[in-house]
Amino acid sequence: MSARLLLGVFLLSVLQACSRKVEDDDFEDFTTNQKWVMSPKTHDTDVTLLLNKLLREYDKKLRPDIGMKPTVIDVDIYVNSIGPVSSINMEYQIDIFFAQTWTDSRLRFNSTMKRSLTLNSNMVGLIWIPDTIFRNSKTAEAHWITTPNQLLRIWNDGKILYTLRLTINAECQLQLHNFPMDKHSCPLIFSSYGYPQEEMIYRWRKNSVEAADQKSWRLYQFDFMGLRNTSDIVQTSAGDYIVMTIYFDLSRRMGYFTIQTYIPCILTVVLSWVSFWIKKDATPARTALGITTVLTMTTLSTIARNSLPRVSYVTAMDLFVTVCFLFVFAALMEYATLNYYSSCRKPHCTKKKKSLPDVSFGHMMNYSVLEMRPPPTVIALNNAMYWQEFEDNCIYECLDGKDCQSFFCCFEECKSGSWRKGRVHIDILELDSYSRVFFPTSFLLFNLVYWVGYLYL
Repeated sequence: MSARLLLGVFLLSVLQACSRKVEDDDFEDFTTNQKWVMSPKTHDTDVTLLLNKLLREYDKKLRPDIGMKPTVIDVDIYVNSIGPVSSINMEYQIDIFFAQTWTDSRLRFNSTMKRSLTLNSNMVGLIWIPDTIFRNSKTAEAHWITTPNQLLRIWNDGKILYTLRLTINAECQLQLHNFPMDKHSCPLIFSSYGYPQEEMIYRWRKNSVEAADQKSWRLYQFDFMGLRNTSDIVQTSAGDYIVMTIYFDLSRRMGYFTIQTYIPCILTVVLSWVSFWIKKDATPARTALGITTVLTMTTLSTIARNSLPRVSYVTAMDLFVTVCFLFVFAALMEYATLNYYSSCRKPHCTKKKKSLPDVSFGHMMNYSVLEMRPPPTVIALNNAMYWQEFEDNCIYECLDGKDCQSFFCCFEECKSGSWRKGRVHIDILELDSYSRVFFPTSFLLFNLVYWVGYLYL
């Protein structure tokens, strides 16, 4: 019995020891878990107390170091995307992350926990921030989805970083004299609204302007050539203000306008030359072709102007379309000239015989005598006497008309005579042959001068 009793006491002691071990492990886990949960609460409490202490006597209406020295604002801009650019409205759209950094000695703090505090947009309305405006913006909006895209970070030495995301429609005064081979520098201008140079100074940080990958940009008609930033002082009646400017250099692509305007205009001009190989007697065909090409050029010129604002000066495209229109119109006028002067006939004579009384029978008898000079004669026929007199009515439409006095000759007879001396004459019947050479040559010469002048000069 004693052995069994000793065994039972031993087992009971072992079970008690294991029970204490489990309870100790549970307590330790609970204690460890409790420390992990309570630690952030302690930091939150410390940060909340720190912010309340900083803002207790803080006046957000006053800028830092007021009355002592100007506030220096360091600016950084990250360009997220640019475009589209509207030539009609003369504006462009830009999406940026705009960062401003300054020092506010009133927000210095001593803390062993953190060197800086990152806060959300709720803190922005509790401290002073610069009154920066974009001077050439038409419309601008901040992004608010899913929360306001704003960041506020405060360092223990009082330095503040304030960033926000903006989408701005800014003015860009495009000079369209070389359109569509034009290049532009579209600015983004910003400054303080109320603080002059004596109170606020803007300055660029090193490598302060960066751009994202251009694959997502909406520059459909332009190529991005680069950017540059400047700083200027603008004098106004309210004081001298520091104005910061970023220039975005853009070069227009010609692909769209080549397909929509230049190639159709060139083909229409070439089509108008087809009439030079059509017989001059085919009046309906040549007239229809000439009028069709003129109307086509009128339509193309109207469509080309839809891509432009109503500027009062002549653009490069206006010049090209106008010259093409003149070539087409000249081709139509060439046939009108040819048709008018080729209607001149060689001089011909018509013979008329006067009516003579029939002496024998007392009635009128008419005779027609051709190809003979008619001196007055008396003819005896069938015991009757006829008195006949022929009169020349020679029509010299070219020799006696204005055509022979001009620079054009209707036919061979016009090429002789004293009036020809000192004049240069063109055979009007060969006008189509001249046009087949003159029109293509002059159009090719115009294109050579046009493209070299606008692309390389």
